[in-house]
Amino acid sequence: MITSPVWRGARDLFAALMMMTALSAAPAKALAADEADTLPLMFDARERLARPDLSTIVRLRILTTVDFPPFNFTDQTGRLSGFNVDLAREICAELKLEAKCQIQALPFDELEKTLEANGGEAVMAGIAVSPQRRERFLFSRPYIGIPARFAKNRSVDIPGNTAAALAGRRVGVVKETAHEAMLKAFFPGITAVPFENDAEMTVSLKDKKVDAIFSDGLRLPFWVSSEASEKCCALFDGPYLSEKFLGEGLSVMVRRTDPTLVLAFDQALAELSRNGRLQDLYLRYFPNGLY
Repeated sequence: MITSPVWRGARDLFAALMMMTALSAAPAKALAADEADTLPLMFDARERLARPDLSTIVRLRILTTVDFPPFNFTDQTGRLSGFNVDLAREICAELKLEAKCQIQALPFDELEKTLEANGGEAVMAGIAVSPQRRERFLFSRPYIGIPARFAKNRSVDIPGNTAAALAGRRVGVVKETAHEAMLKAFFPGITAVPFENDAEMTVSLKDKKVDAIFSDGLRLPFWVSSEASEKCCALFDGPYLSEKFLGEGLSVMVRRTDPTLVLAFDQALAELSRNGRLQDLYLRYFPNGLY
């Protein structure tokens, strides 16, 4: 399982149902409304990264999972699908390695040891970057950041459309998570109400026991638009981004002995960002937007 509480909760809930200019010590950054359905650029469009020599690559096996929709899953026909899967195919095409590229699904707990045992060349499965993992693996630049979001009950009158309007109000958050720490650090005027888990928290929001909740921006847009929410609620302000609390974002993980592959992934991702293909994939899998 992903060790970060943020990712662990999001991954489990998806199975049951992106690096930003994030600030590590200053208040969380909220994007403007007209940016909400646009994937913020991960790469400087003016930067040109050189493609390394890939002639010695015999095959490129990209490992993923099937239990983290909409990032990795099997569709109704049994075909491996998802944002990460389609992005992996785009990367292989950009690097002109389609004939050598294989995308393989494994149980999440087997990804790291399989990569270390040369059972694959890269992993794209939402593994959280951590100092401990950086000692064992190399990571590409992030291609999508991890946002946090508020959601409010539609029937609750909140005068204002920013988080400042929540000052003094009861806002639910799952206790002992990065979101709880982030909420208390960046929004001290809000009355944080801790819950044991997301299910308990969202039920309380529907029942108006809290005015709003603060949670994972990967999950909340799906819950708000799902039947489970019963159209009770709507996203409110944000999203908010913070590398300190929410991590660096999604990256490609490779062995420490393969620095050339990291350069290749960075070059491909930069080009896909520049030519719009990364944005196209984002809108395909997140039509309501994460940002």
